[in-house]
Amino acid sequence: MILASDGNQRVSYWYEGICPYSGQLLRLPRTLDAEAIAQNLMQEISLTQPDGLEGKMYGVLLAESATGERVILKAFSGLLKGKSQIEGWVPPIAGREKVAIEESITLNKLALIKQELIELSEISERLEYEQKSLEYASQLNILRDRHQVFKQLRQAKRSQLLASLTELETELELELEIALKNLDIESQREKMVRRDFKRDRDQVLLPLQAAIAAADAKMQVLKKQRRELSRTLQTQMHNAYVLTNFAGETRSLRELITEGAMPTGMGDCCAPKLLHYAATQDLIPLAMAEFWWGNPSPDGYKIQGEFYGACVERCQPLMGFLLSGRRSTSSPPPIENFAKQNFQLIYEDEYLIAIAKPPELLSVPGRYLDTQDSVLSRLRQYFGNQRELYPVHRLDRQTSGILLFARDQDSLRNVSDQFQKREIHKIYEALLSGKLECQEGLIDLPLWGNPENRPRQQVDLQRGKPSVTKFRLLGQEDNYSRIEFIPLTGRTHQLRVHSADPRGLGIPILGDRLYGCQASTSRLHLHARELTFRHPRSLKLIHLQIPVPF
Repeated sequence: MILASDGNQRVSYWYEGICPYSGQLLRLPRTLDAEAIAQNLMQEISLTQPDGLEGKMYGVLLAESATGERVILKAFSGLLKGKSQIEGWVPPIAGREKVAIEESITLNKLALIKQELIELSEISERLEYEQKSLEYASQLNILRDRHQVFKQLRQAKRSQLLASLTELETELELELEIALKNLDIESQREKMVRRDFKRDRDQVLLPLQAAIAAADAKMQVLKKQRRELSRTLQTQMHNAYVLTNFAGETRSLRELITEGAMPTGMGDCCAPKLLHYAATQDLIPLAMAEFWWGNPSPDGYKIQGEFYGACVERCQPLMGFLLSGRRSTSSPPPIENFAKQNFQLIYEDEYLIAIAKPPELLSVPGRYLDTQDSVLSRLRQYFGNQRELYPVHRLDRQTSGILLFARDQDSLRNVSDQFQKREIHKIYEALLSGKLECQEGLIDLPLWGNPENRPRQQVDLQRGKPSVTKFRLLGQEDNYSRIEFIPLTGRTHQLRVHSADPRGLGIPILGDRLYGCQASTSRLHLHARELTFRHPRSLKLIHLQIPVPF
């Protein structure tokens, strides 16, 4: 596809990598032009592919040919509809064809292992064990409660009999002894009933447990086989895959990643495919954008229609080589200037700094290169190394509002202690994606984060940590409800889950796709509006408030 004139070149993200030869930082932008092209591709995918599609990353590259024409390339990660190559899409990186037969055989074996794992995870004994365990537990509790009542009655009767002992004549002492002994016999009989119940229970449950244990052991063997098959195939692919950069140099994945194990799927992501293909076709890359489409990713982080940067494990290590030799049509702004944008100081003294955090900016840096931009890193660049800064609390990346930092460790300890003792008063404002009938109330739903489904949180009455939120309806705006939230605890995603869960308000916050909002909007409509605390030195009450931007 050919494009005409230059469009909007505002940058929303930089693909970055260190050149392995010069050590220079190389960068390729994601611009609004590229995002608009990607959104057109989203529409194309939604028209040609059904709902419930397996989620995956897609990408577009805006490039320029040797004659100055604008060209759009598109790519998908891994396989699409079981195929690695589809007309109109960028082909896979050279090398896959060399291991195509081995790949086909391995994928068939992996499919059989997957099916067997599903069957083993769904054996009838699992459900039967769960149901019968609950039934037996309920019956045993009833039995214990009944026996406890009988025990209390016996104790009362014993006390009564013993109290009357001095009044009884000698000939009646034998009858008293017999009565007490009968009470002891009743107690022993009830213990035997419980013992027999447990024996009968174990006769039913132990065979089920054995069947489940055998299935689990077989699953572990199958999972080990699956890892070994995948590792072998990936090693073959890494040796066969050959990447080309814009200097015309070629390297296999194994040559580029010489240390540590390479993750599964390296070389199959959109960004390496697009850049490799552009280099082989003598195209100049101008901008690139990648997005997720289909069901959410297993960890719940990637959501349909959202843009994402280069993945840390599979793409980021290749960026420096792939961008080497690239001829740029414009110079990107210096990192220092880019990093200083979009934050506002709302309070500052010798001990504390408060920031009006914009949405889509991390509170503190992440572990990897593409998550280093944050309020803390920008503050450190802004103030230099004159004094250290310590984050006192966090706001979600998508949430805007007041964020507090300490300028020394004593202040950090003091304010952190106020947070822990729940002496700090926080007020949030949000727009819900529907109409709320209730005027005010208290939500008390414990939250738990499944380690296999991060960062998503869920209500869990057994494993969850106490989570309490006060709310008040401020008004209705069209089909939305403006809400004031006062969190009495500080759990991850607390307000978002308490809003979306049917046991809470049952209405997701507007823009919260992670928790079910389907409305098209530019941001999460959640804002930390007010913060009240005692100053760590003066002990005066500090009340901070900033306007709500929506």
